[in-house]
Amino acid sequence: MTVAAPTRPPNSRGSDFAQLARRISQAGLLERRTGWYVARICFTVGAYLAGWALFAAVGDSWWQLLVAVGLAAATTQVAFLGHDVGHRQVFRTRRVSEVTGMLLGNLAVGLSYGWWMDKHTRHHANPNHTDEDPDVGAGALVWTEEQALATRGAGRWLARWQAYLFFPLLLLEGLALRVTSVRSVINGPVRHRTAEGALLIAHTATYLGLIFTVLSPARAVLFVVVHLAVWGLYMGCAFAPNHKGMPTFTAEDNLDFLRKQVLTSRNVRGGWFVDVLLGGLNYQIEHHLFPSMPRPHLRHAQPIVRGYCREQGLPYVETGLIASYAEALRHLHAVGRPLR
Repeated sequence: MTVAAPTRPPNSRGSDFAQLARRISQAGLLERRTGWYVARICFTVGAYLAGWALFAAVGDSWWQLLVAVGLAAATTQVAFLGHDVGHRQVFRTRRVSEVTGMLLGNLAVGLSYGWWMDKHTRHHANPNHTDEDPDVGAGALVWTEEQALATRGAGRWLARWQAYLFFPLLLLEGLALRVTSVRSVINGPVRHRTAEGALLIAHTATYLGLIFTVLSPARAVLFVVVHLAVWGLYMGCAFAPNHKGMPTFTAEDNLDFLRKQVLTSRNVRGGWFVDVLLGGLNYQIEHHLFPSMPRPHLRHAQPIVRGYCREQGLPYVETGLIASYAEALRHLHAVGRPLR
């Protein structure tokens, strides 16, 4: 769907976003939280390594499938840290951020940091823009009726029933992310191709070597399937509430930065549990307006941003976690309607 941006109040002076940015800066919410991130990195990476230590201790047992689920959750939390590092929330310099991002992404998770940075940067620049945002480009899922009508073959069947297939398809996302990472390092938008390739090889060799050393072949294969499926499901469920089902725009729409980010983003309420579960991505409006804002400051920025949006007559969308999935699924179902 395409919507028109609300008109700017006649008495506004200068950039509407600049006024909001001054309020956020004056509140000290753009200052780095080095101590918080040191503690978060130590805890998260420690939990991730503890999961693998538990894997080695349990040995060749079917209980390892539960370990796989726990490790999938820990892997996603490590990926959340890589997201924060990529946005310069943790370190000021690009070099340190890149090195840390590759260690967290390529080595620990098996996800290309350079590929993700390219894709995610384009998403932030033009969220829900059907021509510019890679997250709403036609693929296994389609996000507009035009994309649905352009599908052919099996893709047409997928688009027709995509609302019902959304969560099952997320079970394949973990594998898809790894395959795409390898392809991108071989021939994609990756600056440090040699370093990223070496780290991905080290990750894959250690990951598969440890699993097939400890487990019998059948259990090892099933462990990998469960781990990647749950990881992909968790990653997809963490990012899906943010923009899916929100308005989309085209080159014909002319929006300023404030409206471009607010109108396409959705917050998810739920308190500290949802904050941890979604890695701070539940404050999607604040994150898109201030990508370098440290994660612990997002909840403090929310009342400032929400109040400012009210002053500007901008809709500030916030809903519960389950309701956010329902809105995304309704949108997917509506997009596939012309094919049904």
